[in-house]
Amino acid sequence: MNFRMITNILGWILIFEAGFMTVPTLTALIYSESVVWAYLITIAICLLLGFILVWKKPRNKTLYSREGFVIVSLSWIVLSIFGALPLYISGETPTYIDALFETVSGFTTTGASILSDVEAISHASLMWRSFTHWVGGMGVLVFIMAFVPLSGGNNLHIMKAESPGPSVSKLVPRIKTTALILYLIYIALTLIEFILLLCGGMSIFEALNTAFATAGTGGFSVRSTSLAEYSSYIQIVVTVFMLLFSINFASFYLILLGRVKEAFTTEVVTFLGIVASAITVITLNARGFFDTVGDAIKHVAFTVASIISTTGFATVDFDKWPALSKACLVLITFIGACAGSTGGGLKVSRVIIGVKSIAKELYLLVHPKQVKKVTIDKVPVESEVVRATNVYMVCYVIVFAVSVLLVSIENYGLVTNFTAVAATINNIGPGLELVGPTANFAFFSPFTKIVLIFDMIAGRLELFPMLVLFFPGTWKK
Repeated sequence: MNFRMITNILGWILIFEAGFMTVPTLTALIYSESVVWAYLITIAICLLLGFILVWKKPRNKTLYSREGFVIVSLSWIVLSIFGALPLYISGETPTYIDALFETVSGFTTTGASILSDVEAISHASLMWRSFTHWVGGMGVLVFIMAFVPLSGGNNLHIMKAESPGPSVSKLVPRIKTTALILYLIYIALTLIEFILLLCGGMSIFEALNTAFATAGTGGFSVRSTSLAEYSSYIQIVVTVFMLLFSINFASFYLILLGRVKEAFTTEVVTFLGIVASAITVITLNARGFFDTVGDAIKHVAFTVASIISTTGFATVDFDKWPALSKACLVLITFIGACAGSTGGGLKVSRVIIGVKSIAKELYLLVHPKQVKKVTIDKVPVESEVVRATNVYMVCYVIVFAVSVLLVSIENYGLVTNFTAVAATINNIGPGLELVGPTANFAFFSPFTKIVLIFDMIAGRLELFPMLVLFFPGTWKK
């Protein structure tokens, strides 16, 4: 285990976090808010500890898979621990656990909140909440890799551990260039949405927050009513961009290269098919809850895009919809977005591999002497990827079941407990009943919040980086 390299990267994480906090600090100065001191104190702490950790450069910069997983998981934990300090120091959250829950929810792009009155929070902290979505959406280590050479060319282990999906490939030979391309696409889409929101009458502050939250598929809003009070134009723009940020960023790169046909992979087409099917079924089922068909389509499309992209914005209280509609929403909660996007969930590619694996096994039962492989886009899926997908599914079920049991200790309703875990481990935000779109997570005990904090980080990092920390063999030399 290359401990020196691990601590060096954690130092860079703290330095970059201090840089990230200049955004809410400038916001506090613009609005003349006293919380500026909470951010300045945290920046000083992060810089001091960060420079201490990077002061002595490691001789051996080689990283292997084990170090990659440990670095990613510890980086997100450290990022959250220090990122929560301003909310606690300023007194805008009642306890440090609440501040940590809010910050983890931000960085993991979950959007679950313990705040009941969002408007009472300072502009600086509102900006920090949304900006953590933007930072965590693509991945802070992917961002750092785009600008800082971390491990002498072995960054793929870090990128694989942090990027969502069953497999990660390089767009170009150099990992640093790949990371830079991904972030340039990410920044470009964010800017386009920001401009469109300004054209819809949003203030610069609101447009920035909404663009950050949409890009990271997070869902923190500057209003307690989320996006319900905004115009139809704003809601439609956000709907479109929630879906765009749910698509594999490699597809956008292929489109830029003029390879449009290749960009519409089986995963992308399946994702769009699921979205269209869900909108159709729910619109027909929940039609009676709206004045016109147009309103029904608009709000259902927004809600479906919000849930499947794991953003968590809301324009209506979908907890009041019929059982079939809510069942459809819960189902797409688990499916989630495409691999290589900023969305959460199991990922469409895993669902495709899982379904095709079942079909393959059924085929072999009938034709035991035949040789059949799982293919996507006419390309055979490596057996290692299929095995990893199956193991992930089993691990996911186990972690989910244990989390539901632990959350149920407080004796709230099954729907509340089940959807609270589903909303956090899939990085959605709202659930149903007591954690519905008009409610929050403040009523849970500190113990339950810690369980849900673990679920949020584990879900964002796709379980294994977090579970590796508890495996004894990880720490052996």
